Amino acid sequence: MKERTIFTMKAPYREDYEIKGYSFGKGDPAACILGPLRGNEIQQLYICSQLVKALRELENHNCISSNKEILVIPGVSYYSMNVGKRFWPFDNIDINRKFPGNDYGETVGRIAHNLMERIKDYSYGIQFSSFYTPGDFVPHVRMMETGYQNTSLANLFGLPYVLVRKPMPIDTKTINYNWQDEMTAAFSVYTNKTSVIDESSAKQAVAAVLRFLTRMGTIKYESHSGFISHIILEEDLSNVVCETGGIFRGLVTPGEAVRYKQPMAEIIDPYVGEVKNVIRAGTEGVVFFAHTDPLIGEGDIAYQLIHRLHE
Repeated sequence: MKERTIFTMKAPYREDYEIKGYSFGKGDPAACILGPLRGNEIQQLYICSQLVKALRELENHNCISSNKEILVIPGVSYYSMNVGKRFWPFDNIDINRKFPGNDYGETVGRIAHNLMERIKDYSYGIQFSSFYTPGDFVPHVRMMETGYQNTSLANLFGLPYVLVRKPMPIDTKTINYNWQDEMTAAFSVYTNKTSVIDESSAKQAVAAVLRFLTRMGTIKYESHSGFISHIILEEDLSNVVCETGGIFRGLVTPGEAVRYKQPMAEIIDPYVGEVKNVIRAGTEGVVFFAHTDPLIGEGDIAYQLIHRLHE
């Protein structure tokens, strides 16, 4: 294992800002694994740390394939983590909305540009990311429909689902989209937690990445087969929307099967404690995403459902 400095930037009031990476093996740039771009992605940071640990052990046992190099960048936005902010703390800008960036102007644009320049030549790009709304997911691989996406490769992670979404204009500034634009096979891996550590889904994510690297011939590792992934389109998910705001009491969790009209959550009046609304399933299916914050607003997405796949 070699520690590498990916990018350094002078800071006026504290130590220099550095992005560090850890490389394994040597030769062709085979796979880059990227951790959190946002300050609340603690689960994603933890997963990357466990991957560094696992890859170091594999390298010590000569299990990295010859002429292959793997780079792990555990985290980018540790400035934000240190002060408990989701976005870049000085101007509240999301780094993952600034790619490919540029080497002049605002800080996050320079970070995005220099990071992209150093990782764009890898054959495979794996990012651990989080959603723009707070909640938990069924573990899955997410891909942009850019014309370069390859769901067959995404199946090799062995996670329950592969989700393909049509990019909106704002998505063209994400690292996933720009990685694909550089002809890198890019995948965003989602687990069921973000700001707290969940050991079970973290182990599942580590196993999924090692499984993928094994199947692509990058490492030598005895892995279990995992799931046969279902391919789903984002537009086919059913949104369950909250009709009134209040305290959110969830009754179902990601991966749970629900029936039509089944109660999924209760909205509690924050002043008098009464149940003011019951959120019910609009279709039979499987919970893909679940809101988790204690408060919810009118019109917010409480759940996303996958229509049941009948045999």
